[in-house]
Amino acid sequence: MPAVIMMAGTGSDDDYLRRSFGPAVSSAGGELLALPPSAHLIDDYRRALDEAAARAVGTGRPFLVGGVSLGAVVALRWALDSEGHGCAGVLAALPPWSGPVRSSVAAASARLTADAIENDGLESAIEAMSATSPAWLAAELSRSWRALADRDLVGQLRIAAACDAPEPGEIAGLRVPLAVVAAPDDPLHPIGVARAWAGAAPRAALEECPLTEWGPEPARLGHAMAVAWRRLGD
Repeated sequence: MPAVIMMAGTGSDDDYLRRSFGPAVSSAGGELLALPPSAHLIDDYRRALDEAAARAVGTGRPFLVGGVSLGAVVALRWALDSEGHGCAGVLAALPPWSGPVRSSVAAASARLTADAIENDGLESAIEAMSATSPAWLAAELSRSWRALADRDLVGQLRIAAACDAPEPGEIAGLRVPLAVVAAPDDPLHPIGVARAWAGAAPRAALEECPLTEWGPEPARLGHAMAVAWRRLGD
């Protein structure tokens, strides 16, 4: 597997990426670069992608770009805009929406979380989230939200909630393979969006992995992505 450059979903971080995708990438002989989210989020992600791509091209090694949720949106958009950068493919986990945000559940959740943190404070928002979430999700978000607190978590959430994604018509122009992983039981990341992305791309593979499986065991998400990527080589 080529080098893999990944970006996290909103409210998540590079620590989660390493636990989710590191084992699968390592097993396939690749190297994972998990980009840390910052206050400027998308702009900094794109800048880091440009720099990482330049280094990869300089060494002659192919690379893949990818991400989870918003990270998948940024990766796909960057690949569509940067065909000459040596990108060999896109790995999209849990794509949240296509085109304008509109009534996306994931975007609405990001806005509500930002409001809760601003109005009630981080710890109160964590307490409220934990009361209505499965134990694994409460533990994961409690950790990542606290880790991102000094990187303008609220600002990151608001940037993500206003970010348009590529539409199927644009995805039809993608010149590299697209591997997609999604969960049929994830209400924030509708399986229909993943199917639309995979259906629009000229060369794509979709692997479905239930949230109940990879939620408590993040590495399953990465292994599902590896399966989708291998299918593109068949």
